Amino acid sequence: MIFRIGQGFDLHRCVADRPLVLGGVTIPCPWGLDGHSDADALLHAITDAVLGALALGDIGTWFPDTDPRWKGADSAQLLRQVLDDPRLNGWQLGNLDSTVITEKPKLAPYKLQIRQSIADIFNCPVEKISLKAKTNERQDAIGQGLALAAHAIVLMQRER
Repeated sequence: MIFRIGQGFDLHRCVADRPLVLGGVTIPCPWGLDGHSDADALLHAITDAVLGALALGDIGTWFPDTDPRWKGADSAQLLRQVLDDPRLNGWQLGNLDSTVITEKPKLAPYKLQIRQSIADIFNCPVEKISLKAKTNERQDAIGQGLALAAHAIVLMQRER
């Protein structure tokens, strides 16, 4: 087996009158995340982790916010497009570990649904997907509820 590890990070400002989408799941919340696409910070971090593992650039290179085609884009579809790229033929997800950092909303009630949504995108068992939710202890913009961040690490593998 050949193994490649990638890490991703994303951060978005919180804004009113926008849905909060994390891991492809819409979370009931009075605010959402500001961004060119649907601003799913978790899927953006995961996409960057996959691209990084295989040295294929980053999400901004693949889907620039200057391109009107990606305005309001579904981040799950963007990740699927990356996974469908011929350069990923033979590669599969070994496992994914991710963390969302936000003061609110509490994500515990949605963790399994988010994990399943991500597993569906990768077409893998949910047991390969880890999701942790943390606060920033009311420090900085995240802790003040002005932003949300996500980290992801993936192990990609293929037969020799």
